[in-house]
Amino acid sequence: MLRRTKAVLIYRRTGNLRAVQLLLGHSKIESTVRYLGIEVDNAIEIAEKIDI
Repeated sequence: MLRRTKAVLIYRRTGNLRAVQLLLGHSKIESTVRYLGIEVDNAIEIAEKIDI
């Protein structure tokens, strides 16, 4: 539960799905999306808003 909470907080604050994927050790981004309980469309929308 704490692991998921921390991952969700990091994702919400940064919008960096890739960073959360690496932190959790997931090999596929789809696994991270499912784990966080977010929609793929929402993840893409947030990622597009972030300047790199």
